[in-house]
Amino acid sequence: MTIKPLADRVLIQPAAAEEKTASGIIIPDSAKEKPLKGEVKAVGQGTKDEEMIVKVGDQVLYGKYAGTELELDGVKYLIMRQSDILAVI
Repeated sequence: MTIKPLADRVLIQPAAAEEKTASGIIIPDSAKEKPLKGEVKAVGQGTKDEEMIVKVGDQVLYGKYAGTELELDGVKYLIMRQSDILAVI
């Protein structure tokens, strides 16, 4: 991984958006919702006030508008503060 988050930030690879509904209806690209879960790919060292709880490989849930999107080698990632993560699955 060439991206190393600083302080209390984490790098997350969002899960793929759902392609079909439970009943089998195919969802068009324009109607797909932004995924709200993903896998932690890298974590910072934390700060003196905040210890890092999440670790690489954790599956997490985060807010709909959390983080900053970036793309590296054609793969989309989100970078956000650990406090923006809602839960570890």
